Amino acid sequence: MKRVHTLLLTVVIVLIGFPAAGALDNLSARTAMSWPPQQKIDVPYEPTSEKVVVRMLDIATVGPRDLVYDLGCGDGRIVIEAVRRKGARGVGIDIDPKRIQESNENARKAGVTDRVVFIQQDLFDSDIGKATVVMLYLLPSVNLKLRPKLFRELDPGTRVVSHSHDMGDWKADRREKVKGHDIYFWVIPANVAGTWAWAVPDGQGNKQYNLKIGQRFQEVIGTFFFGNTEAPVRDIRLTGRRLSFMVDRMMDGKKTSFRYEGEVNGNTIEGTAKPEHGSSAGTEAWKAKRNPNAATAVETRD
Repeated sequence: MKRVHTLLLTVVIVLIGFPAAGALDNLSARTAMSWPPQQKIDVPYEPTSEKVVVRMLDIATVGPRDLVYDLGCGDGRIVIEAVRRKGARGVGIDIDPKRIQESNENARKAGVTDRVVFIQQDLFDSDIGKATVVMLYLLPSVNLKLRPKLFRELDPGTRVVSHSHDMGDWKADRREKVKGHDIYFWVIPANVAGTWAWAVPDGQGNKQYNLKIGQRFQEVIGTFFFGNTEAPVRDIRLTGRRLSFMVDRMMDGKKTSFRYEGEVNGNTIEGTAKPEHGSSAGTEAWKAKRNPNAATAVETRD
C-alpha cells in the first residue's frame, strides 16, 4: 500500500476512545477533512499481495499485544489482516480520502471496526509513538526522509517492515524474498553510544569497570576496562533494548570469559554477567550508568 506526503491537505482529526498502547479497546475515529483540488500525492497507490502481507506480519512476529501502524495504508489490508490473523490492533494512515473510505468499508466487511482506526493525514505529521510495529510500502526516497522520524518517535524494540525498499545505509536485520518481492525488517535499537561505568563489590572494596561503546544504528563496537586494564569486547550485539557481549576477566586467578547481558533503559544498563563455562556461582549483577551528555545520535558514526 502506498500513499504519502503533501503540504496541500488540511485535516482535522477527532479520535474517540483511543487508549494507551497497553489498553487498546474500542478504537474508533471520525475524520473531518478539507481536500483542495489538484493536490499532489507523492507515491502512487499499489496494493500489496496477500502472500506478501502475510509474510510481513510473520517476519514482524505480530501478536495480540501489538499495535500495528501502516504508513500509507491504501485499502487498509495490512492492518485488517493484522487483526484477523494475529489478533493485533491497527492504525492505518493515508493522505488520500478515497483510500480511507475504502479502508473503513473493508474493515466493516471484515468485522474488525472495533480494533482498527484509519486516519486521513500526512504520515510525516502523524504521531506514531504508540506503535509496536510499523509497516511501509513507500519509495526509497520517502523511506530515507522518514528514517529520522522513526528513530525520534519509536521506542527501542519497535519492529519496522518495508515492502520492496530499504533504508539506505541502515542495514536491515533481515531480508527475504516473497514471490519476487523484497521484504526488509529492522528493530529500532536503543542508544548505547558513550562510556558506561559501574562498580562490583569484591570483598576488599569495589572493582571499577567501564565499557566504551561506538554505535552506528544497531551495529556496535566496544572496549572494556577494569581498573587500568583494557580488554577487547567480543560478540557484542544490540537488539532493541537488549545488549550482550563477551569479555575476558580474571576470576580466582584465572582468565575467564564472561558473558554480559543487560537491558538498556535510557542512561542505565542493568543485567547479569556470568562465566561462559563452569557453575553459576560466579554470576554477578551489573548496573552501568552513562553521562547523558556523552550520548551521541544513533545515526552518527562514532
